[in-house]
Amino acid sequence: MSRVTLRTAAAVAGVFLLLVSSACENQHNSGVDSGTSTSANASPRDALVARGKGLELDTKYVPPPGDALEHHTSGFAKILCSAIFVTGLDEDFAAENIGYFTSPYEERTKVTERVVDREKKEVRLTLPSGVTRVARYLGDQGCVTLPIGENDVYFTPANVESALPDTSTQSWPMGDMLPTTSLSAELDAQKVAEAIDAAFEPAEALTAAFVVTWKGRIIGERYREGITLHTPLESWSMGKSLTATLMGILIHQGVYDLWQPAPVPEWQNAGDPRAEIRIADILRMSSGLRCRAPGDPDLDWSLGYLDHLYLYTGSVNSFAWAATRPQQWPPNTVGRYRNCDPVLINYLIRLGVEGRGDEYHSFPQRELFDQIGVRNMVMETDPYGNFLLQGSEFGTGRDWARLGNLYLQEGMWNGARILPEGWTEFVSTLAPAWEADSRPIYGAFFWLNRTGGDPIPHNAYSMRGAGGQSTTIIPSHDLVVVRLGHYKGATPGTEGLRAALALLLDAVPESQDSESET
Repeated sequence: MSRVTLRTAAAVAGVFLLLVSSACENQHNSGVDSGTSTSANASPRDALVARGKGLELDTKYVPPPGDALEHHTSGFAKILCSAIFVTGLDEDFAAENIGYFTSPYEERTKVTERVVDREKKEVRLTLPSGVTRVARYLGDQGCVTLPIGENDVYFTPANVESALPDTSTQSWPMGDMLPTTSLSAELDAQKVAEAIDAAFEPAEALTAAFVVTWKGRIIGERYREGITLHTPLESWSMGKSLTATLMGILIHQGVYDLWQPAPVPEWQNAGDPRAEIRIADILRMSSGLRCRAPGDPDLDWSLGYLDHLYLYTGSVNSFAWAATRPQQWPPNTVGRYRNCDPVLINYLIRLGVEGRGDEYHSFPQRELFDQIGVRNMVMETDPYGNFLLQGSEFGTGRDWARLGNLYLQEGMWNGARILPEGWTEFVSTLAPAWEADSRPIYGAFFWLNRTGGDPIPHNAYSMRGAGGQSTTIIPSHDLVVVRLGHYKGATPGTEGLRAALALLLDAVPESQDSESET
C-alpha cells in the first residue's frame, strides 16, 4: 500500500472540451425545420444558439444533485484506479497526465490524501471535508467508483472469457502473428515510417500507441515505452462508436429496428412526448433531451454540474438518470453532443440482451469481440453494472484497428455479416439535425470530415475520444489509422496525428473516389 499526501499547486490545465466544431455560413435544412431565422451577420455560434432557442420546448431543467468537487474526485479516483489496475501505469504519471475531462487538473490539488491499496485493488481519495471517494477494481468490469458511504457495488461482477485461442497461435487479425512477406511495392515504405515518427512527435504529445492498416494488413505500428500491443489504453468517447456497433448487432439480429420509437420504459406513459424519439435519433445525437454538456454552444456553468459528466462521476444508475431527462427539443431537429444519448443506447442494449435471456456483461465479447479477434477490451460500468460506453472503456491499439476494419469492410468479417447491410453508410452519413444546425461534422456516434478539418478525404469518418484518441477510417485509401495517447498530450498529439495522416495519404494509392459522400 502506498500513501501520498497532495499539496495544493497551481493548476496548469482545465477541462479539455470534447467538442470542437466548425460551422458553415449557410444553413442546410435537409427536410428539418430550420427554426428561428437569424441575422445574416450573426456569428455561427450565435446562429446556432438562436436556432436552438427558437425550437426549444417549455420544460424545466433540473441539474444533477451533489457537490461538484465530490463528483470531480469520483472521476479522479476512477481514473487513477483504471490507469493503475487496468493499464498498469505509475500512479504519479497517471495523476499528472490522465483524464482531465472528468477530473480537472486544478481540482486534483484539493485532495488531501491519496491511498492506492494494491491488496484491495482500490484507490481512496480524501477531501478537506472528510469525504472519501473510493474506486475499486472489479476484474473484467474494470474500475467503478462507489457511492459515498457505500462499501460495495449493487451488482455481481461477471467473469468474461474469450472463446478464442491464444493470440500468439493465430494470424492477424484474429491473432497477433504478422505475415513475413514484404509489403506491396505500391506502398511508399519510407513515408509510412515518416508518418509513424510524426505521430510520436513531439515527446510532449504522449502518444502511447499508433497502428496503421492498409487493406487490413498492419503496415505500421509503434508503442510508447512501457506500453505493448496488449496494453489496454484509455479510449474515452471512442466507446460511443463501439456502442453504435453493439446496437447494430442487435438490429442485425432482429432485436430492434433502427427506425422504431426507442422502447425506453420510462417513456411509455400516455402522452409522454419522448415516446416519439426513434433509435436512429438517439444514435445521431439528436434525441433532444435536456442533458447539459461541455460542447453546448450556450453553456452556462452557473446552472450547476453537467449531466454529461455526472453520467461518469455520479455513482448512480446512469441509465435511469438519462432516461428521466425531459425533452428540450423535438427529436431529429437539433444536434448536440451529449452523453445521455449513448447512455440510452446502452440502456436499450441491456434491455434487448437480457430480454432474450442472455448474459449482459458477456454479450460484447461473445457477439462482437470473439468474431473479430479482440481479447483485451475492458468495459467499465456504473455501480449498478450498466456499461458506461460513452467513454469508460480500455482497448489496445490493435483492438481498435480491428474494429475500424470491420467498418472498412462494411460490416463483414471473414465472409460473415456482423453489422446490418448499409450500417456503415448510416453511421457515416451526416445526421439531418446536425446539417440543419450548419455543422456537417456528425453522423451516428461517428465523426465526419466534411469540413476538411483533417488532411484526409471528406468521406473519411472516425471514432474519437477526449485526449486525442481516434480510429480513422479512410475508405478511399483502404486505410485504418489508430492513435491512442495520454490526456495531457492531446494538443500536440492531435497535430502529430494530422501530420501523420498527410504522409500516409501520400504513402498509399487511392483506390476509389476520395470526394464521394454518402
